[in-house]
Amino acid sequence: MSHCQQANPGTGAGEPMAVAPTRLIAVDAAQVRATVSMGAAIGAVRQAFLDLAAGAFEMPDRTQLDQGRFLAMMVRHRPSNTAAFKALSVNLENRVPAIVGAVVLADLARASQLVADAAAVTALRTGAATGAATDLLAPPDARRLVMIGAGAQAPDQVRAVCAVRPIDEVVVVDLDPARAGQLAQALADELPGVRVETGADAADAVAGADVVCCATTARQALFEPDALPARVHVNAIGAYRPAMRELPVGLLGGGLVVVDQRAAALTEAGDIIDGVEQGALRPDDLLELGDALAAPPARTPRTVFKSVGLAIQDWAVAKLLADALLD
Repeated sequence: MSHCQQANPGTGAGEPMAVAPTRLIAVDAAQVRATVSMGAAIGAVRQAFLDLAAGAFEMPDRTQLDQGRFLAMMVRHRPSNTAAFKALSVNLENRVPAIVGAVVLADLARASQLVADAAAVTALRTGAATGAATDLLAPPDARRLVMIGAGAQAPDQVRAVCAVRPIDEVVVVDLDPARAGQLAQALADELPGVRVETGADAADAVAGADVVCCATTARQALFEPDALPARVHVNAIGAYRPAMRELPVGLLGGGLVVVDQRAAALTEAGDIIDGVEQGALRPDDLLELGDALAAPPARTPRTVFKSVGLAIQDWAVAKLLADALLD
């Protein structure tokens, strides 16, 4: 037997080992949207947070380069023997879209691979986390949503809240009135039966809100606590760097605050960091979403969900895509 035959494990008698056919499936933004509905994404992300609380994930800290302009995230889901890897660049100043990159799902049971558009996956999974938190925390009869920020993340924030609450009025507020108007028109076309309008001032808009979503790059609070009604749920997904902040410290100290992950919020979310440094809340006051979903807390009149985004969310959407598109 030749040296080459000895090195080849084969199947016996020197036969070459069969190699499974492999495919690389590239999923663009349109196909992400066509394949995964918001309802499905909310369900998958909700279960991912429950799995996180149960210890089912191995998740290293996010890697940031150039002050967060380049990001790498990875996570392994032990029960399914799958992992997700996301690499992206973020340019909030002068590029549309601001997020460009790819999400890869690795699966020990599949030879085929899936690579998906990171911008679409990120917007969908971020909205899905907001949907899961809103379903848990917002008043069941919430009907008026105020959306502060009209950028790429905003549409999925609105879709997610509308998927879990009987919203019949949406107010869009943005520093750019034209951009707010464009989003309002797109949402009105997409959401029949929902009245969508724009607002010029965030403080005025939130005065009558049942749910508020914040998706901005703000560096100071978007409104003061006394601008809010006594009963309201606030989602904030925009301030994901220590220098950013969307929420007033007084709001954080006056109600139930749920975060996607305590450690991530304490190191990345400027508004949470401020709240702790100013003594408005303690780290132990922050309830992680997975724990809250597993054992729902008593609602307070004002509730907050603060998210900086976790790799488990990317995994949840990528797994849905792979299950639908791969053999």
